[in-house]
Order: sequence, then C-alpha cells, then structure tokens
Amino acid sequence: MDTTMTEPRIDRGSTPTTAIYSIDGNLYFERTFDAPRDRVWQAFTDPEIVPRWWGKHGTTTVVEAMDVTVGGEWRYVSHADDREPVTFYGEYLEIDAPERFTWTFLFDVPGVGPQGGPETHTFEDLGGRTHVRSVGEMGSAAEIEAAVAVGMIEGGLQLWDRLAELLAEG
Repeated sequence: MDTTMTEPRIDRGSTPTTAIYSIDGNLYFERTFDAPRDRVWQAFTDPEIVPRWWGKHGTTTVVEAMDVTVGGEWRYVSHADDREPVTFYGEYLEIDAPERFTWTFLFDVPGVGPQGGPETHTFEDLGGRTHVRSVGEMGSAAEIEAAVAVGMIEGGLQLWDRLAELLAEG
C-alpha cells in the first residue's frame, strides 16, 4: 500500500487564462499562448523584446543585462511612477532552446532581503500554440506567502497578459 503523502495544490489566484498555484515550496504559473513556440521562446530570450511585455501595466522595464548562456547573468529594472525601481536578477542555470530554461529569479524586498530562487520555464509546442509552465522554487510556503504579499501574483498575471497582447500583434 502506497502511503506517500503529497502536499495539496493551493490555488493562488488563477484566472480563466492563467493557472497559478503552489505545491510545497514551489509556485506555478501556466498559460497557453496563441503563438508558435519559437516566437514565445524569442519573447522570453530577446533583450529587445522583453521590455515590451515584462512587468505590470503602467511600468517600464529596462534590460540591463541578458546573457542567455549557461552561467550568463540577467538583470531587469522595473520602473513605475508610484514606487522606487525594483530590480530582478539572476543567472541562467540551464538552457535547452526552445524547450526550456532554468534561471535564478531573485528580487530584493526592503527589510527582508533577497527573495526567489531557481525558476524553470518550459515551452510545450502545441502546433501553432505554446503552453508555458513556470515553476519557481521558492523554498517554503512561508517564502511563497512573502512573495504573494509583495504582489508577485498580480505582477505575474499582468506581465503574461502583456505577453499575450504582444504575441497577438503578430
């Protein structure tokens, strides 16, 4: 008899277009985009395209570094009129173009310090459409709660909505 316990899947604000949930210390975002996998991959890995969709509505993103090679660094700075700039950064750990990449996804929370951890994006080819799955290894339920408290869910939803809009432009 298998007595293995599995942690429950906790919905974190899923919408009709995007599934967001956590299991253990991992935070998942999943969405299917109406674009071929190569275009979606390019949107995630081209420093000229990333600023067109990355970040919440009303923000601008500056790509300060983006070396899409194993060990390469990335650094995005998000600007908004109502807050100080927020820096997101890390390094690429694994790349298997155009199927997946893993990077460290970090951001600083004032009074708390760096948050985040390894994050893997997979790009499933659905014949002209692409299912993207992002798995952030936050470490614990407490770390996920801290990320939720600073707006990570809302930000993630909005940037994926912006990506869908950009991909729809053709």
